[in-house]
Amino acid sequence: MHTIDLAYVGRGPHEELVTYIADQQDYYADEGVHVALRDGCVWDPERLRRGAVIGLGRTLLSRLVGGIPWVALNVNTQRPQFWFLARFGLNSLADLAGRRLALHPAHTGPGCIARIILREAGLDPDRDVHTVVRSPGNYGMDLRRLRDGTIDAAVVGDTMAPEAVAAENGWQVLAFAGDHFQIPTVGVAVDSTYTRPDDPAVQAVVRAHRRALRLIQHEPDTIQRYLHSFLGGHTPKEARAHYEKFIAPHFSTDGQADLVVGDAAITAVAAELGVPATFTASDFFRTTQAAA
Repeated sequence: MHTIDLAYVGRGPHEELVTYIADQQDYYADEGVHVALRDGCVWDPERLRRGAVIGLGRTLLSRLVGGIPWVALNVNTQRPQFWFLARFGLNSLADLAGRRLALHPAHTGPGCIARIILREAGLDPDRDVHTVVRSPGNYGMDLRRLRDGTIDAAVVGDTMAPEAVAAENGWQVLAFAGDHFQIPTVGVAVDSTYTRPDDPAVQAVVRAHRRALRLIQHEPDTIQRYLHSFLGGHTPKEARAHYEKFIAPHFSTDGQADLVVGDAAITAVAAELGVPATFTASDFFRTTQAAA
């Protein structure tokens, strides 16, 4: 049996659900690979390079900025799973002008994407919005600050069901990031310096994840139970509503990247980071099938 380290670099179903399904359904064992799942959320890019990585946004940024030759072999979605959540009285992204917004750092995937979305809404994130920068995943503190009024809005991920949280607190969901910016994201990537994209262990993981993606579409009751394990603070009905609105319609069935969308996204991200786009989507995203 092959073995491989697989690191996730963010939390929530967008990062972890497909891996969780592959493990629970014994797809890894079926494909002949033992996967050691690692928490790489605070790892620097150099440490991540030695194994496979789930988060594609972070690897794309580190290839643009640092030239690390990451290659993405599987894509779960091109709709980033982040939301702009705001206190009552704010009804659009434009209403964030002059407001206090909790935001991921600009050098992270979620932070970069949020800044692109703000600019498209006519807001300069450095001048028009009072940003409160915090690490990805610290959304519990965001909710506390929204409740006590020390911030007006926050960009949050799917460690919660944002629409259910908004309804419970009388808040607003100003925007789903995936409706405003598309980028092939969250899947499996390797640094070709250390790991061949056609390495048998890597290809086994890709096959297992593609089986998991198909299950998301074909067995909603099973996926709802799995998803509820991530959204334990919500009812099964709320977890099901989140699945039906944000996961089932937007997750891939084949793990393939749309290269036209990928090229536009790379250009936009490079411009936001202030670096040249030195590669194309076809250089970064491999669209060939993993042979059984």
